[in-house]
Amino acid sequence: MEIVVIWFRRDMRVDDHIALSKAITYAKKHEYKLLALYHLDPFFTEMEMDINNEHFFQNLAHFVKEARESQVYVHLLHDDVLRAFQQVMEVYDIKAVFFNEDEVGIGQRRDKQVTDFLEKKGIHVSTWQDTHLHGARDILKADGSHYQVFTPYYQSWRKQEKQPVIKVDKSFFSSEHTICDEPLSQKGNDKLRELIKGCSRKFDQIGSDKAMNTLHQFIQKRLTRYHEKRDIPSVFGTSKLSRFLKTGTISIRTIFHAIYEEALYEDEGREIFIKELAWRDFYHMIYAHYPEMKEKEINSAFQGMEWNEDETLFEAWCKGETGFPLVDAGMRQLNEEGWMHNRLRMVTASFLTKDYLIDWRKGESYFAKKLVDYDEASNIGGFQWAASVGTDAVPYFRIFNPTTQSKRFDPSGELIRKYVPELERVDEKWIHEPSKMPIDEQLKSGCVLGDTYPLPAVDHQERRKKAISLFEEAKQQ
Repeated sequence: MEIVVIWFRRDMRVDDHIALSKAITYAKKHEYKLLALYHLDPFFTEMEMDINNEHFFQNLAHFVKEARESQVYVHLLHDDVLRAFQQVMEVYDIKAVFFNEDEVGIGQRRDKQVTDFLEKKGIHVSTWQDTHLHGARDILKADGSHYQVFTPYYQSWRKQEKQPVIKVDKSFFSSEHTICDEPLSQKGNDKLRELIKGCSRKFDQIGSDKAMNTLHQFIQKRLTRYHEKRDIPSVFGTSKLSRFLKTGTISIRTIFHAIYEEALYEDEGREIFIKELAWRDFYHMIYAHYPEMKEKEINSAFQGMEWNEDETLFEAWCKGETGFPLVDAGMRQLNEEGWMHNRLRMVTASFLTKDYLIDWRKGESYFAKKLVDYDEASNIGGFQWAASVGTDAVPYFRIFNPTTQSKRFDPSGELIRKYVPELERVDEKWIHEPSKMPIDEQLKSGCVLGDTYPLPAVDHQERRKKAISLFEEAKQQ
């Protein structure tokens, strides 16, 4: 039987999906049947389960169930990626494979490997850029080189026309046109059930319906004041859409155009939110041009930095036990929810690299395990920015003061009290610097320093001087 394969990946939806739409058009034109598949990579399925993985696999299970109910039977293949395609080829005559490509990281390398394999077999491969408003090579300078600073990139990005929402012909979803081969998917079905059974927590904010509802609620209730409230961690002022973009349960085009079509009027909140979408494209572009940036600083002057290797300090940071309340609140939010407010991501990353002087790669790797909205390019870019070693980075002599940040962005200590219950009864006077509390205040609040809540292991002002010295030495070498 002659077929067209639609290969789903980080695009768990059947709406506004470029590769799916193109595959249906191709199948109709040539009168082929459509076979949908998802490759369960053993590299990820055999990893130790953490919040990120659990969230992703639950999204996958939800998507597979909904797609199959819509007569798009997504076949799960659990094997080496080339063997997975070989299994399909042993049963069906594959004429073409359609998928939305990865332009960076391990996904890019996998895509090239699969494309080479299929094309050698005489199979047509059709790839599409679907995960960003603009691909890694869409926004370039006049001389053809890539941007390294966000502002001029954004100015060019803003002028470019954005692709419209893609219409998918769902009338094609029927037993007449799509393949359901349960034996082919049996091994993958069993593996996914095993993974879901092994999850220690259940997520309810998953799937396309929840994604669309989240988008509409954001536009109606929070968009107009987004620019005012997005930096206050204790306030629900952000979109909470990043987790859906991570799994592709909603497309970036749907979000962009809804912001324009449903927003009541032009305002600063909308423009600031659009700029955040551009930041996502920017870091993706940077990663594509610096494929080694996950392991190597973009700024070559800092590639020989000697970082602090104190595992005790790193463990304290991971657990949210640094003695700096806002840092601890952020890390505990991450550990509990698999998500952290963006302001806190900057504060905690800066604290790790500038106060503890610990390698940014260790922090980036920890976030990768925990964040349900983990985006490799944005996370690496963010950590290199905070550590002052990347492109368009914060200068190394500008160092976040964790106490000042706490007073500015959580003035009443509302967020701190929520995530650091040891400090719940601490007076507002001491909530940002509990280490300065007199003993009678400690006893009164039930927060005894060094016992109930840790004393800071470092002095920020001393570490600031040391960090600047460390960076200046690195620059001179």
